[in-house]
Amino acid sequence: MQPILIAEDDADDRYLLQTAFSETGYPEKIDFVENGIEVLNYLDDIYTSNNMEVKALPGFILLDLNMPKKDGREVLKEIKQHPVFKKIPVIVFTTTKNEIEIKRCYELGANSYIVKPISFDALLKVVENIRSFWFQTASIPAS
Repeated sequence: MQPILIAEDDADDRYLLQTAFSETGYPEKIDFVENGIEVLNYLDDIYTSNNMEVKALPGFILLDLNMPKKDGREVLKEIKQHPVFKKIPVIVFTTTKNEIEIKRCYELGANSYIVKPISFDALLKVVENIRSFWFQTASIPAS
């Protein structure tokens, strides 16, 4: 079973996302990281893992753009240039609703761009739509 990796520096947003995934009956594991360096370390740890337990790459990454240490744009670019990680769907999930930013993220390889909803009810719908699309509708190459 593939985990979801959520890169979000805001503690309140992490809590709301965790709650939304729980309330929509999400059975898979969710891993949270708080900045771009942690995203890349998380992926590198899986890729270079020599332990007996083979870890699955995330089913998708929910990526905030505005994070400390290394922002989402830099992380997106690095993921999409990596020979193994580039196939992981990356969903930009941000408060930034700007056409230039949206275009830039798609040019860097984002698989989708979602502006964070304002209400919790809207967040529940977004989470369910993301899960449904990436785990049931879309076909993604195996690890």
